[in-house]
Amino acid sequence: MLDSAAAVPRQTQLARALVAEIQRGRLAPGSFLPGSRTLATQVGVNRKVVVAAVDELVAQGWLEALPARGVRVALNLPRFPVGDVEARRSQLPRAAPPGPAPVRVSDGLPDARIAPVDALARAQRRALRAHVRAAGQGYGDPAGDPVLRDVLAGFVNQARGLSCSRDELVLTHGSQGALSLFALAMLKPGDVVAVEHPGYAPAWRAFGLAGASVVHIGVDHEGLRTDELAAAATRLRGRLKAVYVTPHHQYPTTVALSPERRMHLRRICEKHGAVLVEDDYDYEYHFDGAPLLPLSATASPDGPPFVYVASLSKLLAPAVRLGYVIAGAPIVARLRATRESLDRQGDVVLERAIAELIEDGELQRHARRARQIYMQRRDHLLQRLAASPTLSANFECERPSGGLALWVRMKGPTSVHDLVARAGARGLVLAPGSVHLAHGDAAAFRFGFAGHMPEELSAICDILERCLSQEPAARRRGRSR
Repeated sequence: MLDSAAAVPRQTQLARALVAEIQRGRLAPGSFLPGSRTLATQVGVNRKVVVAAVDELVAQGWLEALPARGVRVALNLPRFPVGDVEARRSQLPRAAPPGPAPVRVSDGLPDARIAPVDALARAQRRALRAHVRAAGQGYGDPAGDPVLRDVLAGFVNQARGLSCSRDELVLTHGSQGALSLFALAMLKPGDVVAVEHPGYAPAWRAFGLAGASVVHIGVDHEGLRTDELAAAATRLRGRLKAVYVTPHHQYPTTVALSPERRMHLRRICEKHGAVLVEDDYDYEYHFDGAPLLPLSATASPDGPPFVYVASLSKLLAPAVRLGYVIAGAPIVARLRATRESLDRQGDVVLERAIAELIEDGELQRHARRARQIYMQRRDHLLQRLAASPTLSANFECERPSGGLALWVRMKGPTSVHDLVARAGARGLVLAPGSVHLAHGDAAAFRFGFAGHMPEELSAICDILERCLSQEPAARRRGRSR
């Protein structure tokens, strides 16, 4: 008999019972089942339950419906029965957390709590329905949804001073996906890419995917040391294939590449035939004065080839994996071919939804609102650092004109590694500046402010104050003697 109190529906119970009888051999292939009314009476259920169970087993191939004859057990039974498999919850014990979750100071993430997630969810539902109704479409363009590429080209042309068409734009899974795609499409073993140092280590790993190596070029208060770059390019004798820079807000130091070095950088790339890869990861967040135009905005057709990389993840949330590459036709052709081999296409539903948000002005409104919020958080953090004698005695940093983080340098007796250890013991996770270096150490750390509300920033500063006031045990023992 079926269990009416069970969580599993009765038609599912009946279907499983019939399959079990078939597998045991009690219902042999070719044997007919009783009529639905008779079977319903025998089992003690409504006839609709029987009809639903039989229809399901016919669909799975266990039964065959023969017109005017009835329903029989299939002559050729399914070899791999999966229709009645249900996912079960993990039986592993889930220990209760010992305390509150640690607070993580990010390297500069946006605050997903202020993102227009409801508008995005509605747009995704509409995009999914429209895509499903458009039957027979098959796979989309490997460069990404043409509608978003067209809308996005207009967006960046107006907002960033670029001049591109949708045919010069390739959508990717975030800016990291863009860098990896560039590496696989344009680099080969033995090639060399010049990168900033300190810099964005995930980009270095992306270039390594293609077997390329990196040469680290120093950074100072004017950005990339182009004199070092020129010397390295000459020394490499044609092996330098690309230069990767973050000129707007250098990662991690936040400094802007000076106008003189911008011009020098172009001349070096042109002289040595290197592709200029510009990662403009947080252009929307410029607070003081007019933002600098991207290097790609003033690129000459006769100048060095350029690749412009950006992302909507910093504008919305890290979970929204959507970046893009803008480049000339020869590079775009290679990117498209590589993308088609790797991924066929992107997330068409997400791409069409983002296109709708841009067309409706939702994304632009969010950018304006986020810019104000993040500027207030930057100012709050700077004021909090300056107002504390302990913090101001141990930390120093420039006021960044934009971006999502501060580059905080240590100037007191406490080392950054001691600070990281003490903070970790108090539930605060910091990353030392050395994570942005290939070698050596940096007495600094990157303090992302955008993802924390003002009261959260104050709480983090309170913890840092206590960490810096914590006197090492060895020093206390020495003084007690």
